Amino acid sequence: MKNLVIVESPSKSKTIEKYLGKDYKVVSSKGHIRDLATSGKEGLGVDVKDGFKPTYVISKDKKDVVKELKTLVNKAEHVYLATDPDREGEAISWHLLDELGLNIEDENRIVFNEITKNAILKAITEPRKIDINLVKSQETRRILDRIIGFKLSKLLQKKIKSKSAGRVQSIALRMICDREREIAAFVPEEYWTIKAILNKGAKKLDTNLIKINGKKANIKNEAEADEIIASISGDFIVDSVVQKKKKRAPYLPFITSTLQQEASSKLGFSAKKTMMLAQNLYEGIDLKNETVGLITYMRTDSTRLSNEFVASAYSLIEEEYGKEYRGFYRIKNDESSQDAHEAIRPTSLANSPESVKEYLTNDQYKLYKFIYCRALASLMADAVSNTVTYNFTNQNFLFSVSGSELIFDGFLKVYKDYDSSKDVILPSLKEGEALPLNKMEKEQHFTEGPGRYTEAKLIKALEEEGVGRPSTYATIIDTNLARGYVELKKESATSKTKYFFPTEQGVLTDEKLKEYFESVINVKYTANMETGLDEIALDKIDQLKYLEDFYSEFVPLVDNAYEKMEKKQDEKTGEKCPVCGSDMVYKDSKYGKFAACSNYPECKYVEVEQVGRDCPDCGAPLIYRTGRYGKFISCSKYPECKHIEKMNEEKPEDIGRECPDCGKPLLKRKSRYGNYFIGCSAYPKCKHIENIEGEEKPKFTRRKKKK
Repeated sequence: MKNLVIVESPSKSKTIEKYLGKDYKVVSSKGHIRDLATSGKEGLGVDVKDGFKPTYVISKDKKDVVKELKTLVNKAEHVYLATDPDREGEAISWHLLDELGLNIEDENRIVFNEITKNAILKAITEPRKIDINLVKSQETRRILDRIIGFKLSKLLQKKIKSKSAGRVQSIALRMICDREREIAAFVPEEYWTIKAILNKGAKKLDTNLIKINGKKANIKNEAEADEIIASISGDFIVDSVVQKKKKRAPYLPFITSTLQQEASSKLGFSAKKTMMLAQNLYEGIDLKNETVGLITYMRTDSTRLSNEFVASAYSLIEEEYGKEYRGFYRIKNDESSQDAHEAIRPTSLANSPESVKEYLTNDQYKLYKFIYCRALASLMADAVSNTVTYNFTNQNFLFSVSGSELIFDGFLKVYKDYDSSKDVILPSLKEGEALPLNKMEKEQHFTEGPGRYTEAKLIKALEEEGVGRPSTYATIIDTNLARGYVELKKESATSKTKYFFPTEQGVLTDEKLKEYFESVINVKYTANMETGLDEIALDKIDQLKYLEDFYSEFVPLVDNAYEKMEKKQDEKTGEKCPVCGSDMVYKDSKYGKFAACSNYPECKYVEVEQVGRDCPDCGAPLIYRTGRYGKFISCSKYPECKHIEKMNEEKPEDIGRECPDCGKPLLKRKSRYGNYFIGCSAYPKCKHIENIEGEEKPKFTRRKKKK
């Protein structure tokens, strides 16, 4: 073996090895190999007094991986580190370099934005040194997250029984809770609208009252509406005809945040699902004769496209649709954009969605088609519509109606499946023309307060506030759901859209964080943290000073909260303990809520649910218990009597979605440990599994082979 290439993901390794040829062996680190230890003072894994020196340990599940990598490194002449081209990927490469004993001065780091043969072969000829400033930025983020997470989580667990808090997680919770407070405080105001339906031959025009005596119509109640309607009589005269050509520019190609937002609203995908599918498309899909990465790197904040892609897109547009459909190349990046990678686009326009459809799952195809059409449409011409507005007068009232007709579809030629605009064709009218009234209509309305966040709107809000990074949005949302701080549900039985609702525990958590940590757990401070991390990456500020400044402000707040925050009392059930007479209270465990004596540990009485029949072995009542394998039936005299029975097993439930690996139906299953997960119906041929938001990850144990 001459050359060893280490990537993050196993699914990349085969693809890249094919491109590089027989002189290269490509293996995977399977993500991060090390993390901060949980040893030392407070389990931080960071020696605060010694310049915030971190202690790293190899993750338990990566010890065999590291052992194998060390063996391969010793056999190789050259080692290349080809982890993902971002801050996290740079850190993984540095951890590999450090753990495998490589020289930090060697130029052995290679990066590529897409997994195609040309990109890989080009990258292997342009190795560079590890970007140590980028590594410092990631290390600072990890240290901040560990200090904030550990200290706040321990505090909240002790005081109010909340499971955790975090640097960005708690800001997302704040935004959801603040929105709920705004909704509760909003007082709706009544207003009315009036519509005049006019006749134009056999056609009818719905016109809306917009002005009264030259001022904007503001009708506060039904009596005012009735008075206006009663005063209207005779024909409606066309006062003005306003005709314009209106252009619609195409959307910019996707970046991580817009992909998550649009996939949520247009395809109904969660942020987590979108990123999982995008990862599959980026890492490589087995086509007829080769494995190809179909899209560029999916973690990016830039709308930039490569010159090669722009040229190929223009060629395809002119050839397929005509020169008039060719647009122009635009870039629009925010000031905070790092512009490290291109926008998300197909790696080759030759791989049209239809040509690769048979090799993709249904969901992969939907996302790939969306990305393909968006990137191509971004380089196409504007759509053009003819618009017309007719204004009508009657007495001192002005009514109006507008229509539009698409006369050149432009970028909508390829993007029409994702556009909801429709033509509104109006009859031709001239100024001074009189139209008779068909009927008047009035309608009551109430002003609407701010709406709750959907997943797409929350991601957009986080991005606009500069909180977190696009690659972390899915994790932020999942964490708040898993901790039971928020719920994602429909507002009504007829609603199709799901919104975030804070739970009682989520509101309590946010209130306490606001009360004691307002100066550091707020949108502005967290956004400034992200800016600080970017400046560390650019070597503009000192890592140690940045950590010292934060720590000196944060720790006194924690100390103050320990001293002054009241401890949440257990909720009383209203019953007395039958053993000692103390109050019975509700307790939480990882198996659910249960009632127990408040005098614990002196009294260990726990209320149990009786089955309604006696133990066949000893005659004592049978009760329900919950253990590590789920709920079961046991004798109430345990451990004297060890009689147990299994509960009736639940049948797998079809969730109406296809497996992304093989296309078979996915099922909701219950494991032997009592937690739910999603698994492929083709098991054991297909072993695809997914965690359910809020559930513990499914645990599996290997059966010992019989000797």
